[in-house]
Amino acid sequence: MDIDTTRRALVAAIVGGGAVGGSLSPVRGYLDRFAPFSGSAWRDATDRTNRRVESPYGPATVRYDDYGTAHVETGDGGSSGEKALYFAVGYAQAADRLFQMDLQRRVMRGDLSEVVGERALDSDEFHVKMDFVGGAEANLELLDGTPTGEAVEAFAEGVNACREREALPLEFGLLDYEPDPWTPTDTMLMEQQISWGLTGSFWTLRRERLARKLSEDAVDELYPFRMDHDSPIVRSDSDGANDGGTDAAQTRESRRTVTPSGEFEGGDLLDWLSAFESPPGVGSNSWVVSGGQTASGSPIVANDPHLSLMAPPVWYEMNLRTDDVSVRGVTFPGVPFVVIGENDSGAWGFTNSGADVIDFYSYETDESGDRYRYEGEWREFETEEKTITVSDGDDRTVTVRKTVHGPLLEREGQRVGVSWTGHTATRTSAAIREYSETEGVEDFLAATEKMDLPTQNVVYADREGNTLFYVTGKIPIRTIDGEEVWGTRVFDGSAGEAEWEGFQPFGVSSWEGFVPFDEKPHVRNPDYLGTANQRITDDPQHYVGERYATPYRGQRLYELLDRRADSEKPMDPAFMRRIQRDAKSARAEQVVDELVAAAEGEDGLGGVVSTLRDWDGRMVRDSRAALVFRTWFERFREATFGDEFEAAGLDESYYPNDLVLATLPADSRWFGDEGRAAVMVRALRDALDDIEDGATYGDYNTTAAVTHPFDQPFLNYPAYPTDGSANTLNNYRKESAVGSSWRQVCPMAEREQSVCVLPGGNSGEYFSDHYHDQLRLWADGKYKPMSREIRGETAITFEATDSEGDR
Repeated sequence: MDIDTTRRALVAAIVGGGAVGGSLSPVRGYLDRFAPFSGSAWRDATDRTNRRVESPYGPATVRYDDYGTAHVETGDGGSSGEKALYFAVGYAQAADRLFQMDLQRRVMRGDLSEVVGERALDSDEFHVKMDFVGGAEANLELLDGTPTGEAVEAFAEGVNACREREALPLEFGLLDYEPDPWTPTDTMLMEQQISWGLTGSFWTLRRERLARKLSEDAVDELYPFRMDHDSPIVRSDSDGANDGGTDAAQTRESRRTVTPSGEFEGGDLLDWLSAFESPPGVGSNSWVVSGGQTASGSPIVANDPHLSLMAPPVWYEMNLRTDDVSVRGVTFPGVPFVVIGENDSGAWGFTNSGADVIDFYSYETDESGDRYRYEGEWREFETEEKTITVSDGDDRTVTVRKTVHGPLLEREGQRVGVSWTGHTATRTSAAIREYSETEGVEDFLAATEKMDLPTQNVVYADREGNTLFYVTGKIPIRTIDGEEVWGTRVFDGSAGEAEWEGFQPFGVSSWEGFVPFDEKPHVRNPDYLGTANQRITDDPQHYVGERYATPYRGQRLYELLDRRADSEKPMDPAFMRRIQRDAKSARAEQVVDELVAAAEGEDGLGGVVSTLRDWDGRMVRDSRAALVFRTWFERFREATFGDEFEAAGLDESYYPNDLVLATLPADSRWFGDEGRAAVMVRALRDALDDIEDGATYGDYNTTAAVTHPFDQPFLNYPAYPTDGSANTLNNYRKESAVGSSWRQVCPMAEREQSVCVLPGGNSGEYFSDHYHDQLRLWADGKYKPMSREIRGETAITFEATDSEGDR
């Protein structure tokens, strides 16, 4: 086998998603030939011993439990104990996830081409022009000298101690490079990555394109600013709700939407940018229930964030303890602090709020293109030339331009300015660190106020019986001629239209032009409250966003909570777990009866009509009806929009959401002369042509979509059938490999234990027993304990630098 040929094939797989199949078997022979580190990697993964490691910050230990969760403990408290803890955390994360960490920072830095070649140039150019590194450095400067900054530095030192001391993961050998030292800026980049993944949207530009491609009436019909449903997160009867106070009504009267200008077509620029948006389906479920509704009399918090599923998972689980802090939960590899989890006092979780924290600007430029007009003056673009190193190719020079608003994105003569809240210094790292230390709801609120990005719905409960919902993050207030407007079009940057007061890209912002903390939607001590990325409130005081998820999950969540609350049976952790596993599709309930009625009596459809009529709407693995419905809806969508959208040059990513399709009137022009019922039947026949006899939903809906970045059979996860869909609470969107990336249920009663599960394993080491040991549990809707007790045999002992050790 030719070494260079296979390496290039791996590179292609990384950036293109292709596979080189079984050409790499047998695995050991392949690794012996291509991975210079594979011998030591095998030894370390299969013979983990009690290592002794020097730490400049003092003693600590790392243990691994039966599921490979890192339990990190120091015997000290205060600043010294915290730094010893996070040095050990850095070491443990690097031991388990170093390649994942390096790959992610390369993406954010725009350094991917350096190891995988010119196919990553588009990605690198985008990330360099967006200057995520500049935003990360601004964050770091704000943290300088703070306890959070010191913890981040200790973490980076721990990562580097592991990088220098331990065998590198096999992926480095396969790609034939070694990672550079980890820096605190890299940790800030990890936070930028997840923030961009949750809030980075080019929908405003897409809406501008739609306004040019389709008629104004069509855009209004297919992309409503507000979806019609009655299950917002904060319902009108929510106790303790705050949507702006007594002056809110007057303020809301002066707020107005803004429609697309129709002047921005996008062309190649938008096609390029569309590759770097959040994947479809990113969202989450969470809910909090007060002690008044539970069997124990204490609150319960449940959360399952829906993010990209991959091998290894996006989350890293750890259990941390010092004399001052005991916290367990998950973080993103490269981030020291527990992001979602539970401590001595309470538990918390997040869902995406859908807030609009990115705006776009057009500019008048001079003939040379080097200057832009801003508020009556010509200004030079802030310009810098940067070089992208390309493996096996010519390096590329990229011109990075910025305006007063932020980065300028350009391609093929088109340009647009960008303002994104992630491009200024934020206190998010401080907030996340402080969550671990909170001792009650007031501490938690104080930390939440510092969480500048991303904009999230946080739910919280504590052992004192408090419950809480709050929208986090800085939300800009846009005004035109003194009136508050929505961020739903490209603004005139030369006129300073709708720009954010107090926002300083790549510096420290004063934030005075943003929604004040106490005016953001929140509820203190709700009886129960559910979030599933649906609209937050029906009438918020300030514009928050308009790209909310379809209401199907939110409706089902409140249906289950309401029904139980109205019953004689109190809620308990088992009920919470059943909700997370719930696969009943509100989308199916909405349209199946209509489909059955349309197909009734049609030739050759009697069998499937009977199957659908008897179906309970659950997207479960042994259901044939679920497979038929899933396939039919795809064909129905294509049959309704496919031809006209293709003729307009719009691909399927522009199709309206499922609620819009499900509620289009029977005589809508999108159904043509056939009408809605006939299109439904035609789509059903097409779907049946694609389904094998006897096949069930589990034949399609498997974990095969959860793959390693190399997409190699030996690195990918096994294919287990599972339940759920994009529109069920048990969220799994196989098409884009997005779903429940972590499930936790945390009761606040002492006698009840928290549980959790990852869609894979906690280790990124292919040879580890914990590479995918939780995947079957996850696929089957089962859980493992989430105890904060320190468990497992000691794997790594950290000793003060001046003590005896194996060095």
